[in-house]
Amino acid sequence: MSTNYFPKHGTLHSPQCALAVPYIDGFTAALSEAGFKKTTIEGHVRAVIHLCNWQQERQRSLIEFSDASIEEFRQHLQICCCKGGRHASALETRGATRFLRYLQKTAVIASPNRVAPGEDSRLFVGFFEWMRDHRGATKATLSTYGRIVVDAIQSLGDNPQQYGVSALRTFAFDRANKHGISKAKLVMTVLRTFLRYLIANGECPIGLDAAIPTVANWRLSALPRYISATDVERVIAACDPTTVAGARDRAIILLLSRLGLRGGDIVALQLSDIDWAQSTVAVLGKSRRKALLPLAQEVGDAVLHYLDYARPAIKSDRVFLTLTTPIGAFMSTTAVSDIVKRAILRAQVSAPAYGTHVLRHSAATALLAQGASLDSIGVLLRHRSIETTAHYAKVDINRLRQLAQPWPEVSPC
Repeated sequence: MSTNYFPKHGTLHSPQCALAVPYIDGFTAALSEAGFKKTTIEGHVRAVIHLCNWQQERQRSLIEFSDASIEEFRQHLQICCCKGGRHASALETRGATRFLRYLQKTAVIASPNRVAPGEDSRLFVGFFEWMRDHRGATKATLSTYGRIVVDAIQSLGDNPQQYGVSALRTFAFDRANKHGISKAKLVMTVLRTFLRYLIANGECPIGLDAAIPTVANWRLSALPRYISATDVERVIAACDPTTVAGARDRAIILLLSRLGLRGGDIVALQLSDIDWAQSTVAVLGKSRRKALLPLAQEVGDAVLHYLDYARPAIKSDRVFLTLTTPIGAFMSTTAVSDIVKRAILRAQVSAPAYGTHVLRHSAATALLAQGASLDSIGVLLRHRSIETTAHYAKVDINRLRQLAQPWPEVSPC
């Protein structure tokens, strides 16, 4: 594989390459599979040769290579006098970093266990496992909850028997007052859930969770943020299916606007989730609840067009991939939100929000306007409570007029 980039065998068989030679072929294959261009791969391989030469001169083995070595190598580049070396080359640093990640991924070098302070606590580990195994919490939820629980353990101590009402309420109010209503509610919810875990395991007195106050807020009081059906079509049309990016973005936006998927559903969607024979797509939603949704002809055609003509040819079970190197699955829902935002801006649509949920809300309100029942909308959106779906009834002004009673002594509108 490496000879495709360095046809002159002397480049890779010099004494300076002794440390790197056993891993060069695998490294170049991994870079090629990730979608890197030939010139970039050549630059990264040269960086690896330079790095290994530098390691040998320091009389250090490749096993000693670590994140600290990357920083030392970067400093070396500032004053490098090595034959063929490049002074302060950012490409060399990136090449060395990617080589380290490759060695860690292939278990040549052990990956460091990056544990944040507090995450090695017995209470945190137990709560983390309980949320994952018994509550079906996703990785994103665990990450959000984890930060608050670690903060609580560091502030309150690791002995739940000593937790008191006063200390709990002081901590809760202190953290909640630093944020808006939404984050304040999250802090209270996480603390209450954490205490219930401790109570269930006999770690603290029963009823201590009642010490956590609720945040005054009227559930579902605001109107859903959505755009009209006409504007949704303009957003879809703003994605050019003849381009790689447009084909991918159009398929994503159709899934969001027709099936009401969440951003997390797009990120997690796998090739095996789509049953082309039955025209269904399996979605693993909140609390890991699996649901089968109908794959409409228009949506299926768009996804199939993306898979056939625009999806990068790499080994990945994810349906949607990034288009820039290193090519791979989306790292978070932020990437999906950015796709939606760019499409809305291209369509020059005035939207109340630019995230994925604006299309989900738009799908629900469009179905309601077409006469769909709240029950059927709730099934599509995978709501566990009809009260959540009823939130969309507030945007059906025509039906609400039929229910509104005239105010005494005031002429009706």
